[in-house]
Amino acid sequence: MSLDAESVIDRRRLKRRLTFWRVAAVVLGLGFIVALSLSEQTGSPSFLPHVARVSISGVITDDAEMQDLIDRVAKSDQVKAVILDINSPGGTTTGGEAMYDAVRRLAEKKPVVAVCGTLATSAAYIVALATDRIFVYGNTITGSVGVIFQWADVTELMKTLGIKVEEVRSGQLKAVPNPFQPTDERARELTEEMVQEAKVWFVDLVEKRREIEPASIPGLTEGRIYSGRQAVEYKLVDQIGDEKTAMKWLRKERTVAQGLRVVEWKPKSDSEGLFGWMLHSMATAIGIPAEQIAGIITQVSSRLKLDGLISVWHPAQG
Repeated sequence: MSLDAESVIDRRRLKRRLTFWRVAAVVLGLGFIVALSLSEQTGSPSFLPHVARVSISGVITDDAEMQDLIDRVAKSDQVKAVILDINSPGGTTTGGEAMYDAVRRLAEKKPVVAVCGTLATSAAYIVALATDRIFVYGNTITGSVGVIFQWADVTELMKTLGIKVEEVRSGQLKAVPNPFQPTDERARELTEEMVQEAKVWFVDLVEKRREIEPASIPGLTEGRIYSGRQAVEYKLVDQIGDEKTAMKWLRKERTVAQGLRVVEWKPKSDSEGLFGWMLHSMATAIGIPAEQIAGIITQVSSRLKLDGLISVWHPAQG
């Protein structure tokens, strides 16, 4: 009987211990959820003061997720300064303008600098213009101030294939230029007028933000590119330097505290859930890192979205 009584007592003790740890686990879980909720509300991946790094790479489009990310960085009390890590040939003119506006909103609240990698041309240079200071490497390719509007003329191919396009338009200038018919002089003039108007906007932006006379810079109004060293000489950018150089400048000129970590901020994406599972499954099957596959998908999809006026630089194809 005594053994039975002792067993009952031991069971009760064990039960009390289990109850305690279960309650503790629930409390910790709730605390974690609350912490995540607060993090989501502030938009911050870190609860401690830090410098945010936002990477702008690939082809720039009118990306609502990236603009939302920049706005969340601006609202975060824990972000004391921002580094834009730019490595892009540009993209759509509208995409560059939208991101420029987002960065200017950010710069009204926090110090923000650009650190440019291999490329910071066209629309990417537009984004860099929005920051307080632009850092480049000596061999960074930058500039390419201007816009381009391209379309294909497939009329000869259609003749070869025996294809004829029928259409009814509300006006002669509707849907021109049109790849299915040769471009007449009036359509070309109107398209050139739109391109030149956008070019004036871009050049005026450079003049205003860099406080220079564009006509005095060799090739600027013709859309040429420059090395980082040339860009510093012509005052298109501020300084040769990397992220460490940028941090030194922020501490000296913007009184950013010593010892702050640099934390990467990323836009919300489909990297989790079903898409993420499929991506990692594919990567495992073919032996390629999931990040590399995701990068290829992003590049292809971005290029498919390019439309309208484009501010992008790429070397001529041989």
